[in-house]
Amino acid sequence: MTHAADPAVVVVTARPDPGGLTRLFAAGLPVLVVPTAGAALDVLARHAADLVLIESGPGLDATALIRSLRLRPHLARSSILLLADGDPAEMRRRALEAGATDVVAAPFDESDLALRGRNLIALARAQGAVESQARTLAREVERAAAESQEREREIIRRLMLAAEFRDDQAGDHLTRVAGCVLAIADGLGLSEEEGNDIALASTMHDIGKIGVADSILRKPGPLTEPERCEMMQHALRGYRMLHDSPSRLLRLAAEIALTHHERWDGAGYPQGLKGTEIPLPGRITAVADVFDALISARVYKPGWPLERARRFLEEQSGSHFDPDCVAAFLSRWEDVVALVEERPADRAA
Repeated sequence: MTHAADPAVVVVTARPDPGGLTRLFAAGLPVLVVPTAGAALDVLARHAADLVLIESGPGLDATALIRSLRLRPHLARSSILLLADGDPAEMRRRALEAGATDVVAAPFDESDLALRGRNLIALARAQGAVESQARTLAREVERAAAESQEREREIIRRLMLAAEFRDDQAGDHLTRVAGCVLAIADGLGLSEEEGNDIALASTMHDIGKIGVADSILRKPGPLTEPERCEMMQHALRGYRMLHDSPSRLLRLAAEIALTHHERWDGAGYPQGLKGTEIPLPGRITAVADVFDALISARVYKPGWPLERARRFLEEQSGSHFDPDCVAAFLSRWEDVVALVEERPADRAA
């Protein structure tokens, strides 16, 4: 859309007295007359115009000028009207191919030309208004989407806190798991967005433990077989809590909750999935979760040294764990060590 100081109409004509052309439009409409294509390009390099009226004549390559104007993004919605002489059909074809909005062949009827010009100005301004509204709508949609995503992430953070209060005996377990998930995702070459989504969703992998009795969840010794079976139900319970959510992240969290105890060799639970039957987010979280469980101090065991836990992952690669996920994890080992040093796992909460 033109600014108040910009010409609404730029007339490109070499005629000595262009007054007839400038009087075609409504009084008070800003009109600028330039004598050459170069002058027109200079003026329109800085400002848009609602209408560019080009009168072809000797020394003016009208189609070349039209083509040059259309290469400038800020002139995309400007109307270009060519007043053609010579072969009307050939000139019209060439001008329209170059990007002219309309072509009028000589001799010109002033009333018709004035009406066409005003209509083209109205068209350009309507297009400008539509584009402005579209930009405003796009900003509003983007802002609403950002607010929705933030609410979604806040829900997940709250659920993560609920899980931590219920079961995080070692402190910062979920934070370290998420950090390890990010390291694995990066090692696998996933995008930053994919890694962030899986890491955030992974913080709810044990949300189903909310339904497990304290006598089992906090038992200091080995579980009986019935207790172990009850504990294993947390994967399915977590899935049922989350899977039918309209939130994409919560559905991802449901998938992780259901599959993070599956094993590469098919000996895991609750479905006994094998290899790539296990969704990648579940395979990634399995490595991160087991690693942190090993290094974490619990009421019934001390935490393992980092190197011992690393060796366990290497030994279980291809049986318990996806070999690619283990390799990706180990390729970011320095990052993992830094994470654990920042949030130690060697003390009971």
